[in-house]
Amino acid sequence: MARKYFGTDGIRGRTNEGALTPETAMRVGQAAGAHFLRGSHRHRVLIGKDTRLSGYMMESALTAGFTSVGMDVTLVGPMPTPAVAMLTRSMRADLGVMISASHNPYVDNGIKLFGPDGYKLSDDAELAIEKAIDLPPTLAPAETIGRARRVDDAQGRYISTAKSTFPDHLRLDGLRIVLDCANGAAYKVAPDALWELGADVIPLGVSPNGCNINDKVGSTHPATLVAKVKETRADIGLALDGDADRLIVVDDRGEVVDGDQLMALIASSAAKAGTLKGDGVVATVMSNLGLERFLWGQGIALHRTPVGDRYVVEAMRAGGYNIGGEQSGHIVLADYATTGDGLIAALQVLAALVESEKPAHELLKQFDPLPQLLKNVRFAGGQPLEDDKVKAAIADAEKELGGIGRLLIRKSGTEPLIRVMAEGEDEALVGQVVDRICEAVRKAA
Repeated sequence: MARKYFGTDGIRGRTNEGALTPETAMRVGQAAGAHFLRGSHRHRVLIGKDTRLSGYMMESALTAGFTSVGMDVTLVGPMPTPAVAMLTRSMRADLGVMISASHNPYVDNGIKLFGPDGYKLSDDAELAIEKAIDLPPTLAPAETIGRARRVDDAQGRYISTAKSTFPDHLRLDGLRIVLDCANGAAYKVAPDALWELGADVIPLGVSPNGCNINDKVGSTHPATLVAKVKETRADIGLALDGDADRLIVVDDRGEVVDGDQLMALIASSAAKAGTLKGDGVVATVMSNLGLERFLWGQGIALHRTPVGDRYVVEAMRAGGYNIGGEQSGHIVLADYATTGDGLIAALQVLAALVESEKPAHELLKQFDPLPQLLKNVRFAGGQPLEDDKVKAAIADAEKELGGIGRLLIRKSGTEPLIRVMAEGEDEALVGQVVDRICEAVRKAA
């Protein structure tokens, strides 16, 4: 069934356009609230947000929607997405909501929903809510409308939980860390957590003004972090995205380390410690073939899913795996969290760094990746992938790559983009096929 509102990661788009208007947000609150009104207890939804200017507007609209159908609202303010998932479960809420567009610019926003178990909703649950959004809501009687209140100690609760994942016998004393919070949701909690563990924290992206989230900072813009690591001669650099559910690392020489290398490090460390479950790791089709070969050499299987951390989590739960993630930096550690958590992933990397007593550049490069190139083509509408010339370009590329590479072309689930990725032994060939396909898509679009 085609989706009208939900994409691969909740509802996302440009604020005050399409599905991201206050009116629609209120209807989402009414539909989601009604969907989770089960049983006779007093129902509660927990709402967090990142630092976007539109967060206040969307928060108010959602609150109106939830309270109008009889659900109480707990507001926790700017908090990472994984913190909202954790607090939803620990505070026994019936539903959790994160208002964020993740790594997108501030003019965008989004709505992510979590069930009472702290996991993102299933496709079936999202489709049921979709159907109800456009139907007249069943409003609560005046005497049973919901109440809204703010919780002031939510940040401390999350910091305590995140720190508990760091080994008790280790400290970060003497470690100089550049921490880029993308002017986003973790701008308070992440620096405090590292400081409390003894690190010398050099903060970046911790001055949100509503309009600068992900603006030349954060995990999707690592150049600023690279420059700061070199300038300060830091031991390591850490970059989160706007809602802090992904992590990218920069080593002490200023080299960017992606999620594939981080998964390799965390998984191999867990295997040596005997804590890796299922003898496997879950990653998406975007992960480099070099990761698969590295894990195979360690006796660890790699199980691939479609793009999206929710699909990674679903496969982890189905197979009993405790480590998974995406090349983009979503690292899911099921022993500690129900979704990707950039801060918790960073703490596992830092624990490995401290225990190894190696410089970051020696520890973090676990394997040599195969040449891989990803390019995005923006389109205004239509179905460019259905164009005959685009199909022909893709078919020609697949023949050229043959058995020495692979090709992945897909439509983004969060932005109007066609993503074209190729990977293979021959770097020049990889670049050529990607450029040809991108050009064909541009002409078709």
